[in-house]
Amino acid sequence: MQQWIAQIAYETTSGPKKVQESFYLPSTEDVRAAIQKKGGFVLSIRPHARSPLERLLARSTWWQVQLLRGIQFRASSTSPGVALWKIIQAETNPRRQNILAPAREALARGLGVIDALKSLNIFDHSTLAILAGSERANKLVEGIPHAIHSITQKRKNTRAIMGTMSWLAFDVFSIVTSLWAGKDMVLGWFRDNPPTDPDELEKFEDVVSNLGLFWDVLIYSSVFLGAFMAWVIFSYWINRGKKDWPTARIVRKIPLIGGYLRDLAFTDSMMAASRMLRGLVPINDTLEQSADASTAPDVIAYWEAAREELSRGVGLGSALDREPLTRNERLELASLSDLDQVATVMESIAEMRAAAAKTKHSLIVWIAFALTGVFLVLAFGSAIYALTVMNMSMDSMMGGLMDGAM
Repeated sequence: MQQWIAQIAYETTSGPKKVQESFYLPSTEDVRAAIQKKGGFVLSIRPHARSPLERLLARSTWWQVQLLRGIQFRASSTSPGVALWKIIQAETNPRRQNILAPAREALARGLGVIDALKSLNIFDHSTLAILAGSERANKLVEGIPHAIHSITQKRKNTRAIMGTMSWLAFDVFSIVTSLWAGKDMVLGWFRDNPPTDPDELEKFEDVVSNLGLFWDVLIYSSVFLGAFMAWVIFSYWINRGKKDWPTARIVRKIPLIGGYLRDLAFTDSMMAASRMLRGLVPINDTLEQSADASTAPDVIAYWEAAREELSRGVGLGSALDREPLTRNERLELASLSDLDQVATVMESIAEMRAAAAKTKHSLIVWIAFALTGVFLVLAFGSAIYALTVMNMSMDSMMGGLMDGAM
């Protein structure tokens, strides 16, 4: 399903009239058929595209929360679908009207409120999973506060990831700029102060050449790392909402970062499952929606395997007691005695995963800081080593660099 913008001509008593209308349908052929039923003539059909400002507004967690709260407030006296329709009708901001247009089309075609919210393409998988599970249990209004809590928690996790990426980017930038500036200064001083003895000159040229080559390796390694990070960020941005793609598989294979992302994925899905259970969503629907709440393949496989085991008649604790959960997490699940405890245990596991993610986040930052020092030590340590090989003094080198800088 997709939103389309069509230019249509209608025959009127005063002559042809050109109008623009939006349609929420699977393909252009369906749009043409709908226009023909209305007695119009198709001039053009194009996919609906949001402006950059509209995309930024649609991804705003503040606006997402306000939309859900509006549905919750109005649904106290009517159905959630009607509540959403009233919100759309009452909206006067043109940009927000454009964002809400797919939901208007979905509701006008008789689709449910969950389909309408999905058509907006603004909510993440975990939020939609909580809302869909609550709607299946006919308790969508009760599930909205849990979905709002999921959005705010997701915002905190996103800030943590962005903080990590920003620190790594700062480290790479520091390494590249330091090495790039230092290379010209250090090698320039060496080349300006060659020995006069022919035998020493040959040895000098070999050492300077090797030093330049070593610094090139360090510089291009750091540049490659920076380009890789930029590619990863861009890939995650253009593939947001997808379950899996090549870049994500590569990132998950990086030991510490892969574990960090896995912990965040388990935190989101476990909290989503807990909130659905507290919203009285049936356990089978909870497991199914929890799988949809994550984009990490191993987390999805965990929930799908648990649901399959449960459908075979295996106890809930045994169905959930499986890898990739840790030993402590599995011990908590193995101690389950009734369904009322499941939500509490899942919240406990989510908290443990969140703590583990926080620890990995700190470790990533410290490792990045240490690598910055290692690169710089290797660079300037190699320059000092070259000085000792050529029997030159550090004082003379620093004096020459200071004179050159002045």
